[in-house]
Amino acid sequence: MTTSDADQCAPSGQPLLSVEQGRQRIIDAVQAIEATERLALLEAIDRILAEPVISAIDVPPFANSAMDGYALRAGDCSDAAVRLTVIGESFAGRPFEGRVGDGQCVRIMTGAVMPAGADTVIMQEHVSRTGDSIGITRQPRSGENVRLAGEDTRRGDRVLATGTRLGAAEAGLLASVGVAEVQVRRRVQAAFFSTGDELTAVGTPLAPGQIYDSNRYTLYTLLSRAGVVCHDLGVVADDRDAVRSAFRRAGEIADLVVTSGGVSVGEADYVTETLRELGEIDFWRMAMKPGKPLAFGRLQRAWFFGLPGNPVSVMATFYQFVLPAIRKLQGETPRPPLVLQARCTEPLRKSRGRMEFQRGILCQDAQGEWTVASTGKQGSHLLSSMSRANCFILLTAESAGAEAGDLVSVQPFCDFA
Repeated sequence: MTTSDADQCAPSGQPLLSVEQGRQRIIDAVQAIEATERLALLEAIDRILAEPVISAIDVPPFANSAMDGYALRAGDCSDAAVRLTVIGESFAGRPFEGRVGDGQCVRIMTGAVMPAGADTVIMQEHVSRTGDSIGITRQPRSGENVRLAGEDTRRGDRVLATGTRLGAAEAGLLASVGVAEVQVRRRVQAAFFSTGDELTAVGTPLAPGQIYDSNRYTLYTLLSRAGVVCHDLGVVADDRDAVRSAFRRAGEIADLVVTSGGVSVGEADYVTETLRELGEIDFWRMAMKPGKPLAFGRLQRAWFFGLPGNPVSVMATFYQFVLPAIRKLQGETPRPPLVLQARCTEPLRKSRGRMEFQRGILCQDAQGEWTVASTGKQGSHLLSSMSRANCFILLTAESAGAEAGDLVSVQPFCDFA
């Protein structure tokens, strides 16, 4: 069953919580999953490290050239008229075995080992070569174009800390120090479902009074992109036994249970009744729009989130409350939300009392300044506005909106990736 945000609220005497207060309560309550597993590096992409990684080698393991050119002794080049004798070549994977002496140089390629005796690489563009000798057209600096051994990482360095998410840079870094396997946190198991006799599966005709179950598809996508294992329990009928069975099943298999709609206090539905029977649930009224009602607590061994029923409210509350909880469950090192300043291109209106997360389109103007425009109507049922948006415009509870040209805070959707 779905209800409007206005209907889905805790008793009117309950004070409103700010978004920051609600988020902090959740973060303080949730604990990281203890279970870990050891995975091959390529299988661990987007997973969270459960232990630090210490380098067993220097990177680079040897001094090497940053350019194609000639390895030489900088002290030999004080005279612009000097000519040096080319005594060999050093290629990546095929180093020069001899030693560079006075008045000598070695042809060298990018990444190749620096020959013994040489301390500098001069770019080939600054050299004129005739037979086995070169002249220089630019005096090099000592150490120029040389990558030193251990310049990136030294043996014994902690290259990545516990709680680090493994992205492209991290995977490459681990490979560079020779790490083939890593210890990571077990993935979060998340169960979700919808309730209501009015909900119909997509692909089937709508009967009078029915709507398509869109929130389940939204939640599946949000959860999947957060890196959790999804358990879709489908649509649960408005039946006491069916609701109880779904909640028990979810609590048994999941670390996290997420529902949308039907969690009002005092509402005559089986969801609220079952939550009180099987779980420990707090109902909060959040000082935010969209997304005023929120249920948070425990359901057997799982953490439970009951989100509002309107589709934009589902996404707003998921991003502000559920996603930080998932990151904490995964053991990821916490980080504050990414907030930028942008200049409004049009007036924005709101009522005082609640922080608003208006949908916006963030871009840069010709001068490189961030600007933001509204997607239009901001009703919490207008999911099309989320599809057009790439950020939330954050309007504080105390404000009445903003005028064209004002600076406002924005939260880019890329922060939720």
